[in-house]
Amino acid sequence: MVVIKSKSEIEKMRIAGRYTYETLKKVGEAVRPGVTTAQLDKIAEHFIHSKGCTGSFKGYGGFPGTVCASVNDTIIHGFPDDVPLKEGDVVSIDVGACYRGYHGDACRTFKVGKVDAKTEKLVRVTRESFFEALKFARDGYRISDISRAVQNYVESNGFSVLRNYCGHGVGAELHEDPEVPNYVTRSRGIRLRPGMVIAIEPMVCAGRKDVYVDDNEWAVITKDGENTAHYENTVLITAGDPVLLTLPEGCEEVE
Repeated sequence: MVVIKSKSEIEKMRIAGRYTYETLKKVGEAVRPGVTTAQLDKIAEHFIHSKGCTGSFKGYGGFPGTVCASVNDTIIHGFPDDVPLKEGDVVSIDVGACYRGYHGDACRTFKVGKVDAKTEKLVRVTRESFFEALKFARDGYRISDISRAVQNYVESNGFSVLRNYCGHGVGAELHEDPEVPNYVTRSRGIRLRPGMVIAIEPMVCAGRKDVYVDDNEWAVITKDGENTAHYENTVLITAGDPVLLTLPEGCEEVE
């Protein structure tokens, strides 16, 4: 069931979204060669707690970290670990902050030092595909309009979108209805209505879309070893323009 949020719920989600944004900003500022994703996870955990929030991910289904830290060919659900990042890596940091029972959810892919031209394009196209989809995050459009926009943009740039994992509703639960695929399915999906809150999150592979799940039963990794990127914001549907709860108006992009 898709939940239409009340004004008071939306206000809590605005606060959760801002703290999620600020967490990503703090983590992004710390990304450099030699830093470990375990260290980035501690930065996120400390900051979220300092704002009177809890991390949305830690303990969720048994997940061990405050952030999902997915490096290079790991596209989602990577565990934070003690392996130092190195020049040329990319790391996707997916994080959520929960404020008074309501969640924000966002992800950015950070470049570690200088990356090669293909990876530079991958990160850029992944972000741009989100904003192509955002054009359809409006009253009266369907979920499938968002899905088509992501898929068309990604594939027209020579990359592929991850299957079997998708965006979702957000609210009192981290994952709510509706599902928001990044590719066209047989279902047109529901019509969007004001008060709905969804996470749109393109997950993009530089090579083929074929993946496997690591032995830890969480990390999703490309079979061809090609790099990946992930970009996500929590989006409020309104009667007018969509509102990015995890990229508040007037705030600079996290890169």
